[in-house]
Amino acid sequence: MLDTTAQVRLLRAGDLAAIRRVLDADPVTNVFVDARVRAAGSDLRRLGGQMWGFDEDGQLASLCYAGANLVPVAATPAAVAAFGDRALRLGRHCSSVWGPREAVAPMWEALTPAWGPARGVRAAQPFLTMRQQPTVAVDPSVRRVRMDELDLLYRASVAFFREELGVSPEARDGGAFYRARIADLVSRGHAFARIEKGEVVFKAEIGVATPHAFQIQGVWVRPDRRGEGLSRPGVAAVAAVGLGEVAPVATLYVNDFNVPARRAYAGVGFKPATTFMTVLF
Repeated sequence: MLDTTAQVRLLRAGDLAAIRRVLDADPVTNVFVDARVRAAGSDLRRLGGQMWGFDEDGQLASLCYAGANLVPVAATPAAVAAFGDRALRLGRHCSSVWGPREAVAPMWEALTPAWGPARGVRAAQPFLTMRQQPTVAVDPSVRRVRMDELDLLYRASVAFFREELGVSPEARDGGAFYRARIADLVSRGHAFARIEKGEVVFKAEIGVATPHAFQIQGVWVRPDRRGEGLSRPGVAAVAAVGLGEVAPVATLYVNDFNVPARRAYAGVGFKPATTFMTVLF
């Protein structure tokens, strides 16, 4: 049997040009990993994880970011098998596996005997994109969060995290890491909210961004305000700022079973591009 792991290698600074070539083939779908690579610069040790590469026909063909998340990029069937085998050999160090469903589904099938059962599997998550300004009016009350409002946003973000992922971001370190992450988004002007009477009633962030695309995440409406139509104009407000100031393509992905959210995003102007899958541990 062919040892596919022999074709998987740990990528280093000398591979940056080849990494760029793989990412640039689809910089919109690859926005998360692309942003990581750009932030690391010439020192891939700053990635916050490893970058695995899979060679075919003598050149780098596929990538897999292995950090807090395991994220395959442009992964061919052979690369999926090889990345899965390497992950099995090293053991699980990530909190999730996610990315294009055609790569994640077979990878998870190979990992399940050793890594399963998962805490949750989101088998079909439409990955949506928008290249033009929103088709609906934006909420003028949605604005960038100020640093002096960090506590308000942090409380709302913890509520979102618990609701969306079923665990608390404060479980391991009291929330220090998560709070730092939220503070970073606020400092960069990438956190948005509608705040009424000292409470966040809608929020969303631009989680990652490159010159090619940005990704909206953390969309949340306070439970007692749902059904009032806050999400559609709220997301439109974030997308409008992002398209005007950050990058030419807005992206996000959503669970297929979240019909209200999918309707809201469609109403803003987002269209399906591909399908993601997420496995949570």
